[in-house]
Amino acid sequence: MKKVVILSNHHAYTYNFRKEIIQRLIDEHYKVYVVLPYGEKVELLKEMGCEFIDLPLDRRGMNPITDLKLLLNYHKIIRRIKPDAVLSYTVKPNIYGGIVCRFLNVPFFPNVTGLGSAVENESVIQKVLVQMYKVAYKKASCIFFQNEENKQFFYEKKLSRSRSRIIPGSGVNMNEFSLLPYPSDETIEFMFISRIMKEKGIDQYLEAADFIRGKYPNTKFHVLGFCEEVEYEYKLKNLHDKGIILYHGMQSDVRKFHTISHCTIHPTYYPEGMSNVLLESAASGRPIITTNRSGCKEIVDDGVNGFIVKQGSSKDLIEKIEMFLKLDIETKQEMGLSGRKKVGKEFDRNIVVDVYTEEVKKVMGENND
Repeated sequence: MKKVVILSNHHAYTYNFRKEIIQRLIDEHYKVYVVLPYGEKVELLKEMGCEFIDLPLDRRGMNPITDLKLLLNYHKIIRRIKPDAVLSYTVKPNIYGGIVCRFLNVPFFPNVTGLGSAVENESVIQKVLVQMYKVAYKKASCIFFQNEENKQFFYEKKLSRSRSRIIPGSGVNMNEFSLLPYPSDETIEFMFISRIMKEKGIDQYLEAADFIRGKYPNTKFHVLGFCEEVEYEYKLKNLHDKGIILYHGMQSDVRKFHTISHCTIHPTYYPEGMSNVLLESAASGRPIITTNRSGCKEIVDDGVNGFIVKQGSSKDLIEKIEMFLKLDIETKQEMGLSGRKKVGKEFDRNIVVDVYTEEVKKVMGENND
């Protein structure tokens, strides 16, 4: 039986965004191993038929000793399993998994899920990471990019000459995120769904919420997500207590919030791959307001299924929210329908699954063409 190892950094992201790829591999009789830190969604991955290997991983820290341990553990696991292919997601699994696969001569398929601030911004850390990517990706079988800008960055920095393909992010499961009836417009409800951190545009959202609530009392501003940066915990609680926002914390299933939502606002200036929040919102038939940023702007046809705002500009965000509020309910609903149509055509998860399957089969000599 052919074996595939999947390296990732989070149980929920792996299950929520990769389960269709995993299922396809299992259906085609591959033995699938998932290597990541334990969390409750691991049980669902095991039920699917995956073999789970628990490996703690500090997603954001840069402790060289911890990272060296990760590298050595990947080496031990991959050498023991002797997989026919390794698929990896996010920065650390991509880098350290790539280094191990290069030296063990294992076909390697990294997915660039966004560059992250450390890589995008000029710094000593960027220089170090660029060199590490050069080592890790030198013999990659195929690098998957989620947007053109990320691919261009790798090309300009001469990070790899490996084969590459652009895929539509993680794609969206159009059945799981089905078209929802549009709510009545007695109260207009906005959603912010993200890890709570400065670069995701939380400050601009909160400023806009404060201004709009004062001017349009029939509005509500929801915030969903855990505080990646702890300083926001007090701020969100304070604004919740004042009635400016409704803070719901981390939610394992956002679909119930889409049922009451009129619009998702994602004012990020974080280096995204392709925003799953926007894909899921649009698939549910919700208009979206987001920034002119790679990984976001591709999902919006400005004025058709939502609005694009300048990143970091609370003023522009407020203006676009006011434009949205002035639309009649039929136009808002039509925007949502346009969004669903767009993501169904361009971002269906089956597109991603087909590309992965095709590339993995190539290295295993299983393609018929």
